[in-house]
Amino acid sequence: MPQKKNPLKLNKLQLRTLVLAQVIGRDESQAVHHPNGEVTISNLPHAHGNHVHVGEFVVSTKDTSGFTNPAVWAALARKGLVKDAGHPITLTAEGVAYDTGLGNKFLEKSDH
Repeated sequence: MPQKKNPLKLNKLQLRTLVLAQVIGRDESQAVHHPNGEVTISNLPHAHGNHVHVGEFVVSTKDTSGFTNPAVWAALARKGLVKDAGHPITLTAEGVAYDTGLGNKFLEKSDH
């Protein structure tokens, strides 16, 4: 039986925040990869005009609003996708592997 899409029923803001954290987590210069599959992100990117650079992508500032929303991180922690809602952010192995279904739908490669 195929895996259900979004089995944890994350809302759109939670999904966007998680996929962006996953992108940052893939960049070994911005994240620490642990043997247990967890990834710790010490610094989240900040807005640069109307956009934010996330790895090799440019993302609209409005799509990164979850980064500064404690309720989003608390929800992701309750669902077991981040270790806790504090700083730094640690994605659990489940959080790293969770399929948000967003892929590259709202990400554009940076031209600068």
